[in-house]
Amino acid sequence: MKQLAFLIVAPLALLPLPVGGEDTAFPDFEIAEDAVKRGEILSLATILDRVAAVQPGRVIEVELELEDGIRVYEVELISPDGRLLEVDLDARTGEVLSLDEDN
Repeated sequence: MKQLAFLIVAPLALLPLPVGGEDTAFPDFEIAEDAVKRGEILSLATILDRVAAVQPGRVIEVELELEDGIRVYEVELISPDGRLLEVDLDARTGEVLSLDEDN
C-alpha cells in the first residue's frame, strides 16, 4: 500500500500548478502543500476518498490544474470493468464537477 501511495502522490510533484501570483521558485508540490495548509484546497487523501465514493477503480494519475479561475483535481482511473475514466473535482470543496469516460 505504501508503494501505491507513492505512485499516486509522485505525479503531483512533477506537474505544473499554473496559479497566477504564486512564487514559481518553489516546486509545485510545495505550492500544493501550502495551499492545503492554508485551507484553500483539500488534501489528496480527501479527494481520493471522494472519488472512491462516486466511482470505484484504480487511480493511475492525478493532476491539479487551474480552470476558469478554479483549482481542479483531475483524477484518471481504470474502472473495475476496464474503462478509463476521468473525474474532475473542485479542489476547494471536493464537489464532483464531471465524470467522463476518457479515450
